[in-house]
Amino acid sequence: MPSIEKAAFDGPTYSPSFKDTPMFYEPKDGHGLPKNPFNSLVIPRPIGWISSKDPNGVVNLSPYSFFNAVCYRPPTVMFASGAGSGADGSKDSLRNIEATGEFVCNMVTVETQEQMNLTSASVSPETDEMEMVGLTPVPSKLVDVPRVAEAPVHLECRHIKSVDIPNWGKNDRYVIVLGEVIGIHISDDLITEDGLVDVAKMRPVGRMGYNDYTRIGGDTLFTMIRPE
Repeated sequence: MPSIEKAAFDGPTYSPSFKDTPMFYEPKDGHGLPKNPFNSLVIPRPIGWISSKDPNGVVNLSPYSFFNAVCYRPPTVMFASGAGSGADGSKDSLRNIEATGEFVCNMVTVETQEQMNLTSASVSPETDEMEMVGLTPVPSKLVDVPRVAEAPVHLECRHIKSVDIPNWGKNDRYVIVLGEVIGIHISDDLITEDGLVDVAKMRPVGRMGYNDYTRIGGDTLFTMIRPE
């Protein structure tokens, strides 16, 4: 297999070999591949479809694949916001949440995957992405941020803190946003007779690497009982 042209990317080129030794690289030195493989190695990742509102009432809706739950009590979520196009170098979501202290995580499903992708576009801070992609805003119970009506699950969150991650330069800036989940909405049709959430019926969408996604359905779920 021929080596990859170095001009196509930063860092040293990687020439695949057929030896028993797996590929190893130090990220600070580059990976030698056409695209960064890191995003394809921590998978699948849930998508945090974050709605927020600026102090003037303009709604923002953006997807974040560096997103997850971090603990049960109190229920807490996090997402990492990268460098943005704003004058302060931040994305609208981060700026809004730090200004108002509130946000909502909306579940991305097969039914809303196209709209989710459209809301990843870089648009002006004055643009309401919910309106832009034809989604329906509905009021939340405890925070002054709208939810996406088309999403079957919503997590109303209060901002706990933001943490700057040490970075290699201003274009590599990421800020972890931690939020306490103070209100949870679940569509009634997702609750089974046993009182469990029917994840297969929910059909959530997850992020893989590159431009790839995955979805969970009845044909991909399996159960394992954890040992005592």
